[in-house]
Amino acid sequence: MTQDTRRAPAFLSPAALLSISAAAIAVLSALPVQAQAQAYPAKPIRMIVPFPPGGNTDIIARGVANRMQELLGQTFVIENRGGAGSTIGTEVLARSPADGYVVGFVSSAHVFNAAILPKLPYDSIKDFTMLGVAADVPTLVVAHPSLPVKNVRELAALARKNPGKLNYASSGSGTVGHLAMELLTSMNGGSYVHVPYKGSGQAITDVVGGYVILMAASMPVFVSHVKAGKLKPLGVTSVKRSPALPDVPTIAEQGFPGYEVSSGFGMIAPANIPANVVKVVNSALVKALQDPGVRERLSSQGAEPVGSTPEQHDQLVRSEIARWTKIVKQVGIKVDGS
Repeated sequence: MTQDTRRAPAFLSPAALLSISAAAIAVLSALPVQAQAQAYPAKPIRMIVPFPPGGNTDIIARGVANRMQELLGQTFVIENRGGAGSTIGTEVLARSPADGYVVGFVSSAHVFNAAILPKLPYDSIKDFTMLGVAADVPTLVVAHPSLPVKNVRELAALARKNPGKLNYASSGSGTVGHLAMELLTSMNGGSYVHVPYKGSGQAITDVVGGYVILMAASMPVFVSHVKAGKLKPLGVTSVKRSPALPDVPTIAEQGFPGYEVSSGFGMIAPANIPANVVKVVNSALVKALQDPGVRERLSSQGAEPVGSTPEQHDQLVRSEIARWTKIVKQVGIKVDGS
């Protein structure tokens, strides 16, 4: 089990992810995890999750880390450093020693922040080493059961008739849920009031309780609540429907052609960590994501296990930052401080 030093106070397009070579993954999985660097790891590895406990990033990170520590023979110590849309924890990671004993598990916010915020305390590409894409996760728009709509099409119609009267929660400004709703608004999907939280845990609690009526976030945090009838699914933001909730239509097929927001999760580290350490960590990550138990747990929550090379991860981050920078300018999305 991972140790927990919780310090509480969602980036990759599906089309890009599908380009990942199965042959490359097969080669990586055949590599011995520790043979490439016998001295590493020689002590526990600290994994910074830049969100509070209980959210999507935390859930997926812990599931992957549990298997990776078995493969590497060293404990992963999860450290939750939430706040400021993940920038606080990400800055801590950027300033950490580049020795492979401090890694991070980030969400799509890593890309979105680079596209939105002009004065980040770090460079989202130059200050980090990409270690591999872990999973691609559809984003889901949900509502409290009391809201009299069955899908996003009806939601948009209601919001247009009542501008500024419907509110939605997010896990923070600049996160995938925030951008998903802002993109919907820009496509004449209505007008809403944004209520940002410092993580998805309390946000979901308030939506379930009816204090906030709507929310968009990566699917894992919603699945159990949807199946229990505590939240009403209105639409998924990906190009295809999710196998976890196959009856929920995409937003694009509900009258918003071209709408697409995806949420990816991956492992990163400070810039310039040793190349042999990168190989060891990536090999363990790929092996962990091929484990049937890990795959089943992720898939049941609506997450698609990926596993990629560090080079592919770096290319995807660069392309997604460019794509979202263009979208942000076109749509006019702003967050506090931008």
